[in-house]
Amino acid sequence: MSPLDPRALLRGVARSALRRLGMARPAGAEVPLLRRLDGPRTTPPTVYFLTPDYDEPSGGIRTLYRHVDLLEQAGISAAVLHSRPGFACTWFEHRTRIRHVPTTPVGARDILVVPEVYGASIRRLPRGVRQVIFNQGAYLTFARAGLTDTAPSPYQDNPDLSAVLVVSEDSAAYLRYAFPSLRVERVHPAVDPSLFHARGRGSRRRIALMSRRNREDAVQVLQMLRARGSLSGWDVDILQGLAPARVAEALRGSALFLTFSHQEGFGLPPVEAMACGCLVVGFHGQGGREFLRPEWSMPVEQGNIVAFSQRVEEAMGLHREEPARFEAMSRRASEFVHREYAPEREREDVVGFYRALLRDGERGS
Repeated sequence: MSPLDPRALLRGVARSALRRLGMARPAGAEVPLLRRLDGPRTTPPTVYFLTPDYDEPSGGIRTLYRHVDLLEQAGISAAVLHSRPGFACTWFEHRTRIRHVPTTPVGARDILVVPEVYGASIRRLPRGVRQVIFNQGAYLTFARAGLTDTAPSPYQDNPDLSAVLVVSEDSAAYLRYAFPSLRVERVHPAVDPSLFHARGRGSRRRIALMSRRNREDAVQVLQMLRARGSLSGWDVDILQGLAPARVAEALRGSALFLTFSHQEGFGLPPVEAMACGCLVVGFHGQGGREFLRPEWSMPVEQGNIVAFSQRVEEAMGLHREEPARFEAMSRRASEFVHREYAPEREREDVVGFYRALLRDGERGS
């Protein structure tokens, strides 16, 4: 048997990490070679969001585009920075400002926003340019490290790193514990209320779920319920490869949503399901502790397949025997999501963070 190629092993880990963010191929596993601007810049300082060249549905990439839009709308110069000339995502509609690495040198007054999936290669970014690591998946922070790896982390001894941005309180706690001297800030993800809402929803005996992550547990739960005959009279709708509008429509037509989250930075699908009035059953995946609460959902101990199946049966019984209580829980969940994860709150978080960072940079220059 031939020895393992360490580089091949790292590529495999990178692919796994990208799949966890909805990116099935290893696009963006290594940071591209950026040029540092020589001499003064005549244009305003710009916030560049270094983004993998990946043109398939990915919530993480969509968030990078949205943050650029929010900054541009607030009068702050920002752009998505792709590696390949001419590349831009085509799987969703946008008018986001796009720039490309070969024609875009970065300067000392700019800010480079880098996803955590780039791992240790973040240390190869041009020196003297401020960095923000946008960590949407805290449990991927060490995904490319080995048990005995002593290579320096981009989160430590990195003079260009201004802060790390996360999307949940769980991720903030993770990174603050791992790197006590690190500046960690949190932004709230947003749910689009024009798509994900409970207006005009039905109350059909339909169960929705997504199978992209933790498929093994999903198979166990569904097959256990089928073996017991519990799914008789219920439709199971597996949502995959759908545009956001189609997802929202399917969720409004479902009574239950099953979430199989595992070590998530946040986990947007169950939140969108709650916004649409579904009763959500399943795993919080750590990042979802803040929204998957027993007052309006049915959380399950992580990895407990039998308990998961039992809670699904309990939710079915509630739908059948206590419809008023079922609807009250669903309504409270929807109201919570629209209050806690409103677009206005995300805008305030994002714009406020970068505006302060740019102001600090001007003071220090």
